Amino acid sequence: MSLEILVPSLPESVSDATLASWHKKPGEFVNKDDNLVDLETDKIVLEVPAPESGVLTEILQQDGATVVAGDVLALLEVKQQDDTVAQAAGTEHVEAEELPLSPAVRRILQENNIDPQDLHGSGKKGRLTKTDVLEYIDEQKAQQQPVVKTTEPEKVKVIEPEKPVSSSFRPEQRVPMTRLRAKVAERLLQAQQNAAMLTTFNEVNMQSVINLRNQYKERFQLKHDIKLGFMSFFIKASIEALKKYPAVNASIDDKDIIYHGYYDMGIAVSTERGLIVPVIRDADQLDFAGIEKSIFDYGSKARDGSLSYEDLTGGTFTITNGGIFGSMLSTPILNPPQCAILGMHSIKERAVVENGEIVIRPIMYLALSYDHRLVDGKEAVQFLMTIKECLESPAHLLLNI
Repeated sequence: MSLEILVPSLPESVSDATLASWHKKPGEFVNKDDNLVDLETDKIVLEVPAPESGVLTEILQQDGATVVAGDVLALLEVKQQDDTVAQAAGTEHVEAEELPLSPAVRRILQENNIDPQDLHGSGKKGRLTKTDVLEYIDEQKAQQQPVVKTTEPEKVKVIEPEKPVSSSFRPEQRVPMTRLRAKVAERLLQAQQNAAMLTTFNEVNMQSVINLRNQYKERFQLKHDIKLGFMSFFIKASIEALKKYPAVNASIDDKDIIYHGYYDMGIAVSTERGLIVPVIRDADQLDFAGIEKSIFDYGSKARDGSLSYEDLTGGTFTITNGGIFGSMLSTPILNPPQCAILGMHSIKERAVVENGEIVIRPIMYLALSYDHRLVDGKEAVQFLMTIKECLESPAHLLLNI
């Protein structure tokens, strides 16, 4: 019996997908639930599993093709293997199950011709993560560094530096944008064209947050089994400010203003595929531990490429942290249809004046970009001042210890 392998139903608001890569070849036997092909959408990579065991007889859509839900991708002839072949394939299938691979990890393994059986996964249940593979690649490169040997140990062999060789070789490579990169570009351009975007800045003394975190981080981790980071402080402070200035938590729909009575916080994350913004829903109902666990879970999903479309949709306010890359100051771009985004930056010791004296304090610059059509300058400045006040006097932000 022949089966058609169809493009599955796509997430809401996604009209089509790009065929990223086939993992099976025509004539190859596949087991039920084996991943046949990856489909890339604007936000996530979808896997298309084999509905039954059999032979993949024909591939109808090639890598790079644009497909929609219901399109026929390939034909599968349902059959069982003979005992000898089935036993061998069964062994391979068990090994594959022992090392489940995300699309991102599988792509890196294929590009670098690496056997996943050579690696040990550090993820849940031994799952290989992108970090595992990249570290393995770095180790292999380090081992391949040339070693200079000499038959006379007592003498030092001097290696003459290579002379620069002039060359007219000027390599270029033209590659199509990934669906995610193209969507990010479209949304960033849309944000600049369709909003009256303005940015206001302030600075915050992080000493109180650092002291509080250092004082309670061990007890916090023992009780909640999660580390206490800085992002949860910023999310809590932002929620306090959003409650005080609801226009910053609103969005514009044509000629209407939608005031959101909930707080779904988007956290901008840079990945190998591009910028994504997973959303912590109803963040105001979470304590510090709940926020930190949500951030950790999203970070793990982002690394192994298992974020779902639902993880990335919605959001009423976004926080982006360029400080982890060393950014001192930036003007973040809005994440439509949201009307504001908070930019965090690196913490640096700076000279400040307190009570007429110059002292050294850990200072972070904050940036709030906002849509001036909806948020007045006064509101934006006061909003940022509220965040500053919450962070410089964080005792009232409940740690639930």
